[in-house]
Amino acid sequence: MSYCNKKLIQPEYSDRIFKVLTGAAAILAALLMLGFFVQLFWYALPSIKTFGWRFLISSEWDPVKQVYGALPSILGTLITTGIAVLIAVPVSFIVSMFLVESAPAWFSVPVSYALDLLAAIPSIIYGMWGLFVFVPFMQSTVQPFLANTLHLKSIPFFGGNYNGFGFLTSGIILALMILPFVSAVMRDVFKMVPSVLKESAFGAGATSWEVTYDITMKYGARGLLGAVFLGLGRAVGETMAVLFVIGNIQTMPKSFFQAGTTIAATLANNFAEAEGIFKSSLFELGLILLVMSFLIQVLAQLWLKRISRQMGES
Repeated sequence: MSYCNKKLIQPEYSDRIFKVLTGAAAILAALLMLGFFVQLFWYALPSIKTFGWRFLISSEWDPVKQVYGALPSILGTLITTGIAVLIAVPVSFIVSMFLVESAPAWFSVPVSYALDLLAAIPSIIYGMWGLFVFVPFMQSTVQPFLANTLHLKSIPFFGGNYNGFGFLTSGIILALMILPFVSAVMRDVFKMVPSVLKESAFGAGATSWEVTYDITMKYGARGLLGAVFLGLGRAVGETMAVLFVIGNIQTMPKSFFQAGTTIAATLANNFAEAEGIFKSSLFELGLILLVMSFLIQVLAQLWLKRISRQMGES
């Protein structure tokens, strides 16, 4: 066989190998996800048969009576995640926009490196810092200021006693954790906006805010939403940072200052000594957390497709 024939045949085989490898990787990812669902469902089946749908709406958690309910953990997860997203997303947007549009290079470069380093810090370090530094600060300064100085204690979800632990503390710690991830992605999205578009808008007399809103945000809408959902997915399943500062009490949330728990914290606290129906209930909690994370990703993709259609993309 001549060299020319070998050269003509080689790309065909390389394309086939590429398709096989990429297809196998995609199938493996799908099988792993399916395997997670199947295994969690199998081990959670005794709990599902025992408690049924009442497991989702029950607030009772009594290992002595072997009665369990997931509602406090589900609500705690939603509350802490909501607080984290509400704090982290606006701050991340402002920080990334400043670094790309306004900050000089001698300032933006080291701050960008600092954001990347913050994203690499293990979650247990955030938890330890939160326990020994932030919780006392919340107890002595932030919570009294909110409750007494701003007189928020008369408003629902801001009353009651406070000791530094609770949903608000956990939400702020989560916000600090996801802020570097969201900021880094938003920063890269802003950098991808073609400079000619912004320069044309400035040349037409647009202000900085108009360029940001009409050009930068709309051009990078998909990336910005992807950054938000990336931070949301990270916050939903966080364990160690929340475990240190939330208080770990199985009770219905009545105040942001109140100690409580999340699904991940409940699993970390109880799984080592769990047996029988108790262990199956924890597996069901894990299944609920996996379903929540999966739904977040599905909603993210649907929202991104909707944004694409609105922008006229195929």
